[in-house]
Amino acid sequence: VQLQASGGGLVQAGDSLRVSCAASGRMLSWYTMAWFRQAPGKEREFVAAIRWAGGSTDYADSVKGRFTISRDNAQNMVYLQMNNLKPEDTAVYHCAAKTGGSRQYPHAYDYWGQGTQVTVSS
Repeated sequence: VQLQASGGGLVQAGDSLRVSCAASGRMLSWYTMAWFRQAPGKEREFVAAIRWAGGSTDYADSVKGRFTISRDNAQNMVYLQMNNLKPEDTAVYHCAAKTGGSRQYPHAYDYWGQGTQVTVSS
């Protein structure tokens, strides 16, 4: 599985932004796709995940109600719609993939894309 993240940028607090992850490879339906983020000096943390088959989702408490993860089966794309962004959402956002169900710790994931920077100014 190969992953390519895009769509980051600089926004103001309260704005919205959507980051995208293009996935390629065989048997994507076996996978859970996730977004993690890492701020400078902090550990990588779970943001959201979605099972490719069925579309069940999982969110970190810090983003529930503000972020929405979705996938487009036809285009092999995974999206993270981020609304009401806060300065503390500033981080490099990475997409990741694993077989089986969602897990909220990074070392459970086998495949990683390069990150995309999201910066939220106050």
